[in-house]
This record gives sequence, structure tokens and C-alpha cells, in this order.
Amino acid sequence: MAGMSKDDRSIISWFAFAAAIAALVVAVVGVSNDGGGSASGGGGGSGAGVTPTITVTMTDFAFSPATISIPTGGAKLRLVNEGAALHNFQVPDLGLKSIDVAAGASIDFEIPAQEAGSYKFICPQPGHEGAGMVGTLTVSESAGSITGTDSMIGTGTSDSMTWSQMDALMLKVAQQYPAATVGKGGTVRPPDKESVNEDGSRNVEYTIVAKVVDWEVEPGKVVQAWTYDGVVPAPEIHFNSGDHVKIILKNELPQSTSLHFHGIQVPNIYDGVDPYTEHPTVPGGEHIYEWIAKGPAVGIYHSHHNAQEQIPDGMFGAMTIDYMPIPQKLIDKGYTKVDKRVNMVLNDAGVIGLSLNGKSFPATEPYTLRVGEVMEVHYMNEGLLGHPMHLHQPMGWVTAKDGVPLDEPTPTDTIWVTPGERYTVLYMGMEPGVWAWHCHILTHAETPTGMKYMVTALIVER
Repeated sequence: MAGMSKDDRSIISWFAFAAAIAALVVAVVGVSNDGGGSASGGGGGSGAGVTPTITVTMTDFAFSPATISIPTGGAKLRLVNEGAALHNFQVPDLGLKSIDVAAGASIDFEIPAQEAGSYKFICPQPGHEGAGMVGTLTVSESAGSITGTDSMIGTGTSDSMTWSQMDALMLKVAQQYPAATVGKGGTVRPPDKESVNEDGSRNVEYTIVAKVVDWEVEPGKVVQAWTYDGVVPAPEIHFNSGDHVKIILKNELPQSTSLHFHGIQVPNIYDGVDPYTEHPTVPGGEHIYEWIAKGPAVGIYHSHHNAQEQIPDGMFGAMTIDYMPIPQKLIDKGYTKVDKRVNMVLNDAGVIGLSLNGKSFPATEPYTLRVGEVMEVHYMNEGLLGHPMHLHQPMGWVTAKDGVPLDEPTPTDTIWVTPGERYTVLYMGMEPGVWAWHCHILTHAETPTGMKYMVTALIVER
């Protein structure tokens, strides 16, 4: 990885071995079964006079099992929501849809007699199908019982592996970190044009191109991402207060779009919410936005057209104005300057899925800090769920909420970031070592085969 020292790599190598026994609890929800990974109902087929039952576990974002076979006489599904979001079960071709199932709840859902065939089932909540909540329901006259197959590719579940097999798989994943993938987003982008006025303010101009590209989320997982300038997240755009801003949006997408500046003060006509403040920017079209920057601000630019798909699929990027001030209370504690700035954009849906800055572990980026140095992190949530972000050490101080500096900083080691929120947190390197950094919804950080999704690390050196 460019910019990493030999010492960095040796520390990461140590982390690869330590990660297999790290103190992150593996949260695995087993599906009731009769062995061999298949679930069995309480009775026989349609001729047994007993409606078979299968338990279907819904997590963020998957069904388990994802392949279900039932007799033509019908069956009962016990839908158990083990995720953090609202989920439900729908078979569009059969006109079947369950009621909403809240996190931690369960319901029984009856499937009446059906014609033999194979049918797709989904979670119809916005963005959940695209995030992977899909499966196949097979209705067959020959089905003597109801069965299910887990769709977790090559993983199985905790009760289908020995402890030694699980440990070996966890170690194998850990040793890949940080895995190389094609593409890196979120770097600061300079203006395309810049000039200085007599009063010292700048005129800055950017052309942003919305387009679909191949994006490697993790090794071997390449998706069709919807992007600004071909990367996820889009490049960070930074202004100074007083800058005269001009942004030209060019649309190379197969759909119309618009550009909204979330958390940035702009005139209403440039708010980017079609059809109210502007017409949609059609494929092949462009739209110009202009305003004077007013800071400090921590914002994010994203689509506001078919946003439940366009944003999770990758159309988001950080936009900042000036820099957040350091509270006097923290200056007195030694936080005199910021040595490193990091934007951490959270996602959990669309083709990108559970990710940090457009990547999923083991392809997430590690961060380095020396003892005594200060890192400023802007957490930005562009997903559909809240995420409690947890850095094992050092302790953090929240200094701003949604780009507004706080009068009194508050300490945190876990901070809940809901969709659309931004939190600014200062961390000082204290103890040397490799410190895990992850979402503390455990199914967003680990699987039976090791760390995955919303996990990275902070390496603190002397």
C-alpha cells in the first residue's frame, strides 16, 4: 500500500495473526435444523395433513436460508428479524407479502397452496433487495418436507464447523488485510478553475461527472457502482468561507439525477431537489449550481433523484468548508493541532453494501497515528441504518454535530451515527498497537469465517 513504511507493514502482519483471536464477539444466529444445513418442518408433505414450518432468519442484509422448498399444499414461515433494521418477506410473482417485522421480533407467515414453480422472494424495504436480501422459493408436488439452504458463499454457519476450522478461516481472512483492490475514493480534489478576487476570496469551479463504473468493493467483488468522477466515495471538495463556488454537474447515467449539498448552506434554487427547485438533469444533460461558501461546515454531496438506489449504489462524497475549531477544553488537554484528517463514509445498502469509504474488510484502509498526534474524523452516514462506530483505543472527543461546533466536547468510544448524520471526533494516539475500528452491530463486523464488512484498524506508533 502506497505511503506505508516497513514498520507499518510489520505491525499489520502482527495484526493479521492477532485478529483471529481479537476480542470482537462473533455474533452468529443459527437456523434451527436437523443436520446437514437443512431445516425441517414439523410435519411431512401436503399429504401428511400437517402444515410444515420453516424458520427464516432476516439479518442486515440477507435471508437464511436463501433457498426454500415447500410442497404445493402450502407452508408456514416463521420470520425472525435478527437485524437492526425493519424487514419483511415478499414473493412478488405470487402477490404474497408479510407485515413489517421489527428488529428483534418474529411472526408466522402463511403461504397458501400454490402452483408448482420457482419464485424469487425479497425484502421490499427500500434498498434491501439491492443489498442482497433475495432468495428462491421452490414449490413442488414432490416436496415431502420443507427445506432450506443457506446462501452464505463458502461460509456455512458456526454449528456446521469445528472450532479449529473456524479459527483457520478467521486467520485466513485476517492475513489478507489490507487486501489490494482497484480504485480509491475520497481524496481531496483541487478545483478545475481557480482565481482570486480583489477582496482575497476565490472563484472556484468544479465539473462533476455522474457515471456508472466497475468498482471493486473487496477482493473479487466487482459491482456496477453509480459514482461521481468514477470513485466511491466521490472526491472530497473543500472550500474556504467566502469562496464563489460554481459546480457543473454532467450526467452520463442511464437515469435522470440531481445534486444536493447536504449540510451546506445554499440558495433554495440550488438545493438540488427536483422537481421542486429545478428540473431533473436528464441523461446527457448538465446543470450548474452557484453560491458563496459559508462555514465552517461538514457536509456531503449526493443525489436527490431516485436516491434510495443512486446514493447506496455510490453517489456520495464529502464536502467541507473551513476546518472545525478545537475546543479550549481539549487544547488544555494537549489537543493543540490536528495532524491528520479522515472522512469515514458509512454505507450498508445498494451494490456497495456494508462498507467504509466504499470498501469492505479486508479491503478497507488502515490508518496510522503516532503517540501524541491528533486525528480528526468526520463520520458520515450515507446508508439506510444507524451504525455505532467503535474505536478500541484511544478515547475520542465529539467536537461537532452535523458540522456545528459543540460548546462542550463529549467523550466517546462508541458513537451512534444515523442516516444523514455527521459527527466530528478527535482522537489522540495514546498506546502503541493495532486497534480494531468497526461498527458495533456485530453482524456488520464479523461472520463465522472472520472479520468482514465495516472493519478497519488504527495503527498507533511511538
